[in-house]
Amino acid sequence: MNLLHGINPVTRIAALILLTTPLLLSVDVVSAAISLAFTLVLAPLAGVGWLRLLRRGWPILLAAPIAGVSMALYGRPEGEVHLEFLFATVTDNSLQLAAAIMVRVLAVGLPVVVLATRVDPTDMGDGLAQVARLPERFVIGAVAGARLTSLFRSDWSSMARARRARGIADRGRIRHTLTMAFGLLVLSLRRGGKLATAMEARGFGAGRRTWARESTVGPHDAAVLVGCVLISAVAVGVALWTGSFRFLGA
Repeated sequence: MNLLHGINPVTRIAALILLTTPLLLSVDVVSAAISLAFTLVLAPLAGVGWLRLLRRGWPILLAAPIAGVSMALYGRPEGEVHLEFLFATVTDNSLQLAAAIMVRVLAVGLPVVVLATRVDPTDMGDGLAQVARLPERFVIGAVAGARLTSLFRSDWSSMARARRARGIADRGRIRHTLTMAFGLLVLSLRRGGKLATAMEARGFGAGRRTWARESTVGPHDAAVLVGCVLISAVAVGVALWTGSFRFLGA
C-alpha cells in the first residue's frame, strides 16, 4: 500500500510546504512531537518502511542532537542556571529550547525523506513546467542536472580504480578524499559544459516547448494536501490548547 502512488511531484512539494511551514512558527516540543508521530505512523503507508526511513534519514538523525546541544549551551538563558562555562550557559529555558529544536529537526526533516522517495526527475520536470509554470529552460536544466547526479558514484569508483592502476593512489585517507573530490568536480564541470552545448545544439532553449507527457493533478493530490493541512492544524492546535506554543521561541 502506498498513499503517495500516482500523485504529481509538484503535489509532494506543496504537501511538504504545508506540513512543515507551520512548525517553523513555534519552538515547542508538543507540536513537533505530534507532527513527528504522524510522520512515523504514515511513513510505511507511503511506501517508506521504518528501516528505509532510518537508512535514508541518518544525516537528519545526526543533525538533531548537534542542534540540540548548541541550543542547550547558547540558548537564551532563563530560569535556574545549571551550568556556566565561558560563553555557554545551561538554564531551564535553554534545555527546553534544545529539546524542542531536536524534535523539530526530525519533524521537519523526516517528511522530506518520505515525500521525496521514488520521485522520477522527468516527472518532476513535467510537473514543474506544466503545473507550477516555472521557466522551461530552468526546468530542463534542473532535470538534466538531477540525471547527472546519479553518475557520481560510478565516476568516483572509476577514478579510484584508475588511480590504483596508475600507482598514484594516495595513502592518507583525508588527502585521498580531497583529491578525489577535486577530480570529481572537474569531471562534473566538463560533463556539464558538454551537455549544455549539446542541448543548445538540439534546440532545447529555442521557443516554446511541447511536452510528450501531460502532467495533471486530481482528487488524490487534493486529498494528500488536505491531509497535510490537517496534520499541521492538529499539531499547532494541540500546542495552543496545552499552552506550549512559543512563537519563534518567545
